[in-house]
Parts: sequence; structure tokens; C-alpha cells
Amino acid sequence: MTQPQRIDAGSLAAELWPGDGPPLVFLHAGVCDRRAWKGTVDVLAGQGRLITYDRPGFGDSPAATGPHSDVDDLLRLLDETVGDEPVWLVGSSRGGRIAVDTAVGHPQRVRGLVLLAPSVSGAPSAETLDPDTERLADLLDDAETAGDLAEQNRLEAWLWLDGPRGPEGRVTGAARELLLAMNEAILREAPEETVTDDGVDAWQRARDLDVPVTVGWGELDLPHLVDRCRHLAARIPGAHEVALPGTAHLPYLEDPALVADLVAVATGLPGPGAP
Repeated sequence: MTQPQRIDAGSLAAELWPGDGPPLVFLHAGVCDRRAWKGTVDVLAGQGRLITYDRPGFGDSPAATGPHSDVDDLLRLLDETVGDEPVWLVGSSRGGRIAVDTAVGHPQRVRGLVLLAPSVSGAPSAETLDPDTERLADLLDDAETAGDLAEQNRLEAWLWLDGPRGPEGRVTGAARELLLAMNEAILREAPEETVTDDGVDAWQRARDLDVPVTVGWGELDLPHLVDRCRHLAARIPGAHEVALPGTAHLPYLEDPALVADLVAVATGLPGPGAP
């Protein structure tokens, strides 16, 4: 199995799986760090140049000392690792927002996008939540008010990993242990509090995207996020949409091979099992 190499990316902790073809950069969700992608990139290892990194305050990257831009952080990473070569961006949730903002603001840096239930700057907020999501959201508000980080972590694992319509503990084993470990550190660090608004209205500018885009989501994800994914795909010329069965908001933790196959098809990599 191809082993990752730590790469010099300034203050950002980053790893490279070497291979042929264009580089792919994986952007993690707000409840994860770069470790969440390991199962997927292990499946794809050797089929492309694969880069994972921790945003400031996540995983092994030190917290920012002041306000910073996620897009600027990504551009610095690209400058230090691939230079001017355009890359594929594979983004989940908050990582998807960074990917889309980068593509609309700096199109020369992006070869294509693979988005997994991305948040989108400028997207309208859901007017109502389904009862299951609303129930968990209310419990999370109570836990946050009480300062109970352990309860917040438990409920967020239910919401994002199991999905609000599924029973708590639907996903077990190493995937759940990893999410709880990653998110516990994030809840203590609160790194998103230092992120500035990049001022990109990607929801409106999505129609201007002129690169290949795949929008995917887990069928068990929050219903309003599934709806947003469908609407986003409809706004992007030529976008492909893919529903991933049996998964929720973090499908690469549940089924890394399924997501690896999605990425391979979207980006033109040979894919799992290729010679």
C-alpha cells in the first residue's frame, strides 16, 4: 500500500499520497480533520497525487492567532505544494464551501469539483426543519447552553454520522470512534470562530462555474441539506448529481470505497482495483 508523505505546507499539517495525473486536494468537514479521508485515499492510493490537510485549529494544524480566510489558507497550500497547476478539489460540508468559493473566485486554480453535501456561501437558510433534525438541534442547543461538550459530541455524532432519521449508533466501530475523537478536539478548540467571511456569494455565482462538478450526498443526510444539494446541482451547468445509498452526512467514514469510486469516476482516475 502506498504510504503518505508529510509535505511542507507552512503552518498547515498536510500529507501527500504520490501518484500520476493531476493533484486532488481533499477538504474536511467542520466536525472532522484530515484523518477522515484516510480510508478513501488509501483506496485511491497510487492512482493520483492525493493531498489531505488540516485547516487551522483542526487536527495537527495549530490554531490561527487571529482572523483568517479558509480560501487564502487553501491557496497558500496550493502555492507551496503544486504551484500554479490546477487541482481537483474534493470537499465535504464546510470543506465543500471552501472548494466552491475557491472555484468561483480563483477559477484558474481549479480543474474540477467533487462536493459531498457542501455548505454554500449565500445559499438561503432552510425555512423549516424536519421533526427529527429539529429535535436533535434543540438537544444540541441545550447541551451548548449547559457547556456539556461530551453531550454535544454525542449528539453531533448522531446527527452527522448516523443521520437524524436513523437510530443513534447506526454507525459503529472505528468510524464512530474516529469521529468522536476528531470532534471532541474541535469542540474544545472552536477553530471556526477565527474564520472570516470571504464575501463570496457562491450560490449566485454557481451558474458561472466552467469546470466539471459532481454533487453527491448521503440519502440519510439531513433532508434540507439533500434538497440544497439537488438545487445546487441544478444551478451549475452540466453538474452531475449522485445519491449515496445507506449513508448520511459523512459517507467516507461509513463506506470509504463507495466514496473512492465516486471520486474516481468524477475525476477520471483509474479507480479502485485498476492495474
